Amino acid sequence: MNLVKISAEDRRFKLDAGAGSDAVHSDPVYSFAVTNIKLDSGLTGTGLVLTMGRGNDLVCRAIELLGEPLGGRDIEELMANFGATFRRLADNAQLRWLGPHKGVVHLALASITNACFDLWAKSRGVPLWKLLLSLSPTEVVQLLDLSYLEDVLSPNTAVQLLETELPSRADREGVLKSGYPGYDTSVGWYQYDAEQIAEKVKRSLDEGFGAFKLKVGGPLAHDLSRAYGLRKIVGDQATIMFDANQQWNLPEALTACKELGALHPLWIEEPTHPDDLFAHQALAEAIAPLAIALGEHVPNRVVFKNYLQFGCVRFLQPDCTRLGGVSEFITVSLMAKKFGVPVVPHVGDMGQIHQHLVFFNRIAIGHPETFLEYIPHLSSHFTHPAVLRDGRYQTPQYSGSSTDLL
Repeated sequence: MNLVKISAEDRRFKLDAGAGSDAVHSDPVYSFAVTNIKLDSGLTGTGLVLTMGRGNDLVCRAIELLGEPLGGRDIEELMANFGATFRRLADNAQLRWLGPHKGVVHLALASITNACFDLWAKSRGVPLWKLLLSLSPTEVVQLLDLSYLEDVLSPNTAVQLLETELPSRADREGVLKSGYPGYDTSVGWYQYDAEQIAEKVKRSLDEGFGAFKLKVGGPLAHDLSRAYGLRKIVGDQATIMFDANQQWNLPEALTACKELGALHPLWIEEPTHPDDLFAHQALAEAIAPLAIALGEHVPNRVVFKNYLQFGCVRFLQPDCTRLGGVSEFITVSLMAKKFGVPVVPHVGDMGQIHQHLVFFNRIAIGHPETFLEYIPHLSSHFTHPAVLRDGRYQTPQYSGSSTDLL
C-alpha cells in the first residue's frame, strides 16, 4: 500500500469547431495535466486538472516537483491526515513563491490531490462518493486544510456542520437512486450560430434536460438576439443561465445584466474580473433579485471566503480542477453551507469527479439538490464516462473517482 511512483502526463484533445468557445477562449484545446500515482501493489490513482492547451506541460512539470515528498508513503497513513499533507505541499518553501495557492503550482497540487483521492477509493474498492460518505465528521475534517479560514470555519465548526446533518442523511439518500440533475452547457457555446443552438437544444430537450446555459459577452445586440432565441426554443418553464466568462467591465456588466435579466435567467455567471470583489458587490446590489454565479476562476478557499463574506454571490461554482482538488472543494462546500449558498460546480473534469462530490454535498453536508454542469465533449476518452439518464447524473458504481483515461 506504499506509493512507489508519481508521474505526470500531458493529454490534449482537439474539439469540434466551435465547441468549448466563449467570449474569451476562442480556440480551446481541452487538456488535462494528469497525475499518476502507483502503489507497490500495482494499483494506480489518476488525478486531473484542466487547461486550455498551451502551458499544460508547465503544470505537468510542477506536478513532478510538488509530488516528490509523497514517495514511500502508505496510502491509508497519508489520507488519515491529508489536510496536513495538503498544507505542506501548498507551502513548499520555494514553489510557494510561484503562487501562493494559485496558478500553475496550485493546479499541480489539485492534480496530485485528486490522484490521491482516486487511489484511496480504489484501494478500498469503492466509488469516491461512497468512501467519503463512510467517513465520520472528524475524519472528513482531517482531510482539509482550514488555515486562513479560522474566522469563519474552524475545525470544530466544520465538524459541527457535518454532525448536524447526520440525523437527516437518510432523508437525502434517495438522490443515489434518482440521480443528480444536470444542466447542459454544450448547447450554447459562443461560436455556435442560431441554427446550431436550436438543433442542440432540441436534442438536449429530448434527452430530458430542462436547464441550459448560453455563452454571452460579445456585442450586446448579438447577445440579446441569441438569448431571446434560446428562451423561445426552450419555453418559459425551462431554466436558462447566461455566462459572460469575465468579459465585461463593471459599467458594461450593469447594462448587459439589466437587459438579459428580462429573460428571467437563474443566474448571470462570471460577469466581470474574478478578483474584483467590490465590482461584484456593486453589481449584485444593482441587479437584485437577479443572481450572480461564479467560481470557475476563483483559485482558492480564501478568495471564496471573501466572496461569501461580501454576500454578493448566490450560486457558488467551485471546481476541484481549479482549486486544490477534492480536499479544497469540500472545504469550500462547507463554507458555502455555513453561509447558506448553494454549490453548483464548474466541471473542468467534464463532471467525472464532481458527480461524486455533489452526491456527498447533498447527503453529508445537506446542500440543496441544485444542478451539476454537463459538458460531454471528452466522454469518449474516459474508461468510465459519466452516465446521464433523463438529464440526471446516475450514481457511479466503479471504484475510484471516474478519472481513468483510455
